[in-house]
Parts: sequence; structure tokens; C-alpha cells
Amino acid sequence: MKAKQLSIFLENKSGRLTEVTDVLGEAGVNLSAMSIADNSDFGILRCIVSDPEKAYQVLKEAHFAVKITDVIGFVCPNTSGSLAVVLRYLSQKGIFIEYMYSFANGDVAHVVIRPTDLDACERVLEEKKVELMAANDLYQL
Repeated sequence: MKAKQLSIFLENKSGRLTEVTDVLGEAGVNLSAMSIADNSDFGILRCIVSDPEKAYQVLKEAHFAVKITDVIGFVCPNTSGSLAVVLRYLSQKGIFIEYMYSFANGDVAHVVIRPTDLDACERVLEEKKVELMAANDLYQL
């Protein structure tokens, strides 16, 4: 099931991440998951939030470069090799994953992926009985 993710472009300078979290916090938007990738000039903060549309709006108003993209969330056992099994399902069908982030919580791991073909990815995961996360469940982690 598809969920909305924010991608926020940040200059590599002290305090920019704090500014984003301040804007979201003041708007009552909770961060459920996030990942930061950077190079020498800028970083990309990718995050799942409790209210993607509201977050997008308040960040735009605060002059951040932000966009919304669709991602897929799923759950797998927090055991050795279980993620490899799911990723093998996708790679065997030629589905390329642009990026991924995850976190474990007890016996399960929550995984967020951005595949090149969202619909095909979703079909494969459903066929293989991988537990997909509804968007609202992902937003409320």
C-alpha cells in the first residue's frame, strides 16, 4: 500500500535540521521515520510524518524545498535473513529499489522502500504474502 513521504532538501549547514523539526513540531506534525542522505553541498531528509499534506504546506511556507513522493511500507520479522527474502522477491521480478530505510521494533522490522515501479512492487509483495503497511499505520508509528 502506498504512503506519502516528504523529501526535504537542506543545505549542509548547522541548524537546518533543527529548523525543519521546529516547523513540524510547531504545526503539530509528528515524525514517524526519517533518513538523511548527503553530499558535500546539500542533504535530503526523507521522512514519514503524521500528516504529509500539512507538513508539506508548513515547510513550503517556511521556504523549504520539499516534495511528496509515494513509497511502500512493509513489515518483516526481525530475524537474520528475513529482509533478504523479501528483497529477493523483488529483484527476481526486476524491481529496482531507489532507496530504503528501516527500523526494528521488537520482533518486527518496519521497512520503507521507493521502488522504480510502485504498482509492480505492490503486486509482488501481495502475491508473496508480505505484510504491507497501510499509510495511516505508517504515519502513526
